[in-house]
This record gives sequence, structure tokens and C-alpha cells, in this order.
Amino acid sequence: MELTELTKSLDAATIAGRVAAGRLDPAEVVAAFQARIAARNDQLNAVFEQRQELVDADLAQLRARLAQGERPLLAGVPVIVKDVIWSQGRRVTQGSQLYRDFIAPADAIAVERLRRAGAIVLGMGNTSEFACKGLTTNKVYGLTRHPLDATLTAGGSSGGCAVAVAAGMAPLALGTDGGGSSRRPPAHAGVVGFKPSYGAIPDSIGFAHAFNGIQVIAPITRTVSDAALMFEALAGADARDPDTLGFSLAAERPLHTLRIALSPRLGLDTPVDDDVAEACAQAVARLQAAGLSIELADPAWPRGADEAALMPLQHVGLANLYGEAWRRDPDVFDPDIARQIERGLAWTGADVARAREASHQIALAMAEFFTRYDLLLCPTTPCVAWRNDRLGPERIGGVAVEPRAHAVFTPFFNHALAPAISVPCGSGRDGLPVGLQIAGPRGADRTVLAAARLAERVLAARPATANG
Repeated sequence: MELTELTKSLDAATIAGRVAAGRLDPAEVVAAFQARIAARNDQLNAVFEQRQELVDADLAQLRARLAQGERPLLAGVPVIVKDVIWSQGRRVTQGSQLYRDFIAPADAIAVERLRRAGAIVLGMGNTSEFACKGLTTNKVYGLTRHPLDATLTAGGSSGGCAVAVAAGMAPLALGTDGGGSSRRPPAHAGVVGFKPSYGAIPDSIGFAHAFNGIQVIAPITRTVSDAALMFEALAGADARDPDTLGFSLAAERPLHTLRIALSPRLGLDTPVDDDVAEACAQAVARLQAAGLSIELADPAWPRGADEAALMPLQHVGLANLYGEAWRRDPDVFDPDIARQIERGLAWTGADVARAREASHQIALAMAEFFTRYDLLLCPTTPCVAWRNDRLGPERIGGVAVEPRAHAVFTPFFNHALAPAISVPCGSGRDGLPVGLQIAGPRGADRTVLAAARLAERVLAARPATANG
């Protein structure tokens, strides 16, 4: 089999099926994707800590299991793990000088489950420092570049994972999502990013993070079917994570029975670029032609609800974890992260309480909306990828915007604890990918994935050049 077929054409299910049936050598699979990393990574700067001895150990363990007649769900499928998630024996830095020499003493539960499913961890995907910035750059590894244009960003914080998947370095990547970190980069890079319901995937072994109560483990993949396959390998309660206990996933519902809302601006007073609005509108028209019942409807958000009202939670979370280190030496940190920590130290208890209440009210508003609708469609981002020398585009929709204006459509679903997925839906300026976001109520992950599979099939819009 040619290497190009492995890295460009075969999905995870096909690779796993052929490996399990003895028709494909897992070492051949690994070698093909490692060759792809060698060919693209110097330019893109997406993947680190490949550690051949650990790859070889995973391969040896998989071979022994196959010889005993096991047929793991992800047998021999390569995966990249975001550099904030523990992968035993690898350096896991969080993009921070504070952890540049940290070796993970154990696997995160999600990594443990991937290995149990037969996946092979190839390396770590670059991240912004502490996964708290919408641009993937840090003082340990530097800047990750867009797979279609090296002058652009794929966003953050899971930029390394999204770029690796888009560039054919692995069919699967394991990200995190505390406000859109595994939906926006996939949207910019032209791949799939799925944020499951909070509590669906255990996440209790590893670093403390700034997004307690809303951050989740998130699959990033080439296809929706791969995201669903990966999700099934990862989901399920674990006694080590009390947030997963008592949580249950609803059964997939027939799509023709669903009430689906389209909210072009998610009910927010925020600009959207014309090319993004047009790509999403055309995608929705094609979904309607395919038989989905979709109507215009906006969530009714509480007064003052916007990302700025929620940001004290991130800042205080960072200050709690790293405030003392910042006081000792602010220059150790990415300047943008240092500013967040400084702000976190200045917020009052009342400020934090207001932000927590804003989060709660957003969750209630979303819950109310999903009593009337089963799914919600909106753009994943209001713009395509921008220049990688800045935090965000200077203008969106023809008006000057703040650096975080590119991130407005993703965080509310984190605060609602709800599943949301970004699927490619067409192209904007210069042929750059646009993402359509599909969300549902907490626990409706399988229905969200089913709708995304239909969208992918109808739209067939994944840019071929991203893997060229």
C-alpha cells in the first residue's frame, strides 16, 4: 500500500479494521504518518515529543493483543495528544517554561482509554501556554502555522492538534476545550472538532487547569465518523472522576424528527465576515434541501451576557495556579498569559461571583432554548484564519474589533455543559476553510454527531489542499 493512501485516504475505522484483520501492519501505519510528520513539521511546528521507544512499546503491546485474538476499536490508529494532557513517559509542558522538563508520571484517563482501544500515540501537539490563548504559540516550542498558508494561524489553543490532523500527520488528535479550543482551530484548518458534554469523558488525572467545571477532552479528526468512533472509545463514567458518575448519554434520535434552529450570530450583537455568513447560509440551504427542518431562532441571553463577562473566571483560575510564580518572575510567561494572571490577581471576590452567575444564567438560557429546539446551528467562528503575528483579526464584518472577537460563538456551549461540533462547510476568502457549529442539549452527543455526519455527507466540503 502506498504511504499516500494511508495518510490521505484511509479513515480511522478502515485503518483499525485492516490492522485487526491482519491486512495492514501497524508498524507500516505508524511509519507512514511519521514520514508525513517529518515532511511537514519543520514548516508547521505542530508536533513534538515523538519518542520512538514509547511508540515501539505501544506497537509491541498491540501486536501481543492481536496475537491473542483481540480486535481493539482503534487498532494501530495513530493519534496526537495535546501538550497539556498527560501521556506517560513524555515531556508534557503546557507550553510553559515552568514545565519544560516535566515528564508525565501517568496517562490521563482519556490517553489510557485510547491505548486500551489500540491507538498509537505518536507525539504531543503544540498548544498556547496553559491552553489559555486563541493563538498557538509559546515560549517552549514557538508558533504553529496554518497548513494552507504559513503566514496565518490556525487559532488556539489546540492549534498543534488541528494542524497535525489537517496536514495528514495523524488521523486522530486529542485536544481540550474550555471555551472553543478544539472547535475554532479545526474550523480554521478545515477538519472536525467535537466538544462533548461535560461529564461524558473522564478528565481527572493530570494538570489542574483554569477552566474547572467547563473544560472537556475533545476529539479532533478528519471526519465526523472518526470523531464518533474516538468518542465511543473515550466516553463513559470512571470512579476516579466524580463529574462522570451518574451522567448518561441519550440515545441518537432520528434526524427527520428534530426541531433545528439556525442562529447566524448566536443571538449576539457581534459582527460576522460576509464570506463566513455566505458559506454558512449556503450550507444550511443544502441541509434543508436534504430534508432537515431548520428555522431561524436566537437564544435569549441574559442581560450583559458576553465573553467579557466570563473572562474573570479564566483569569482568576490562572492566578490561583500560577500567581506566585508570576510574582517571582513575570518574564517566564508568555506576555499575554502574564497579563491574564495579573488581571486575575486584581479581580475581587464580587467580580468572580458575578462571572459565576453570568455562567449560570447562560447555562439556564441555553437549557430553556433546548426545550424548544433539539439542535442549534451557527458559525463556529465569525472569520477565517488571520495573520499569525497577532492575537486576532483587527476587523470583522468591516468594523474594528477586540482581539477576542473571533472567539464569540464557542464559549457559551462550554458554560452550558453542552455538546458542540465544528464541521467544514465551505470556503471563505482565499479559499480558507469555514466551520459550521452544531450544538445540542447536554447528553445529546450522539444526536449532534449524527447531524454532523449528515452535514459532512451533504456538504462534502473538506478542503483537499490542506493535506496536500
